[in-house]
Amino acid sequence: MPANKKLLFLPGDGIGPEIMTEVRRVIDWMDQRRSVTFDITEGLIGGAAIDETGVPLPEETLEAAHGSDAVLMGAVGGPKWEVLPFEVQPERGLLGIRKELGLFANLRPAIVFDALADASTLKLDVVKGLDIMIIRELTGGIYFGEPRGIEDLGDGNRKGFNTLTYTTPEIHRIGRVAMDLAAKRNKRVCSIDKANVLETTVMWREEMIKVGEEYPDIELSHMYVDNAAMQLVRNPKQFDVIVTTNMFGDILSDCAAMLTGSLGMLPSASLGAPDESGRQAALYEPVHGSAPDIAGQGIANPLAQILSFSMLLRYSFDMFEDADLVDQAVQNVLDQGLRTGDIMGEGKTQVSTEVMGDAITKELDKLAA
Repeated sequence: MPANKKLLFLPGDGIGPEIMTEVRRVIDWMDQRRSVTFDITEGLIGGAAIDETGVPLPEETLEAAHGSDAVLMGAVGGPKWEVLPFEVQPERGLLGIRKELGLFANLRPAIVFDALADASTLKLDVVKGLDIMIIRELTGGIYFGEPRGIEDLGDGNRKGFNTLTYTTPEIHRIGRVAMDLAAKRNKRVCSIDKANVLETTVMWREEMIKVGEEYPDIELSHMYVDNAAMQLVRNPKQFDVIVTTNMFGDILSDCAAMLTGSLGMLPSASLGAPDESGRQAALYEPVHGSAPDIAGQGIANPLAQILSFSMLLRYSFDMFEDADLVDQAVQNVLDQGLRTGDIMGEGKTQVSTEVMGDAITKELDKLAA
């Protein structure tokens, strides 16, 4: 049996603990039925960490993350903590762990399951079969650039400012991630920028072209971000792999997520650069937020969290067969017509968070038989 895989669980806030419970059920199933075991440590992040320790990212959590093979997170944030100063709000915990672990590449697939194609607000022929991978640079750009702040100009006037900055190495490393992923897909990368207005993204495009020259088998194209937003809702299947800056990726990936009909269905991965031993820091989380309005009601959709675990198997442990098994179980359960409220449709059966998790493990039993 392979050595135990060390996982750090960060349930976080809102519905995070509920949906992480369903992932634990999948892991328990794998411990019993597959040739792998997982050592799980649980930590605090976000609002839960603030309530317990006074900070959104305790040192103990960061130490545990550095000692783990991968991190699986639920969600952070909620109205309870919005009154706190900006620098200690729950979201600072998420940004902080990304920065401290060097998680520079955010992978956000936008996949339309056949059973959910009619849940999208777009026409069926536009979204059916959609499979896009958006790669967002995660540790640079305007979210981290300096100087930043709010300046008092006097006489009741203020000035807010943020700095958009990228370096050549930052652009090259995210570009290579996109190219490497495209090589395993349909060999097409579209780099999104605003090179007609922003000098930083003029450089972004120039450096992406240099990276593209290293991959002659990959078709590299470029698109302005405003046009990309329009194309995502007009003809999304023209894209295969999209790579872009931190802020543009934040916006476009949410737009692409809604093409699928529900944020509750989409996972994500945030990856760092491999160290000398080949170990790669990684954090996996669903795209949706903490949904505090439904927390504790047992109605949250756990599928994005379960699919995030599937990505963890695939990208951190090269457990492709097991990841495919989890993905197929999700597909089969949807084909059976089971739905949580966020993806409910006419003629379908609405189920609770727990019942959906139970259905996944039962389907895994069938697939492994």
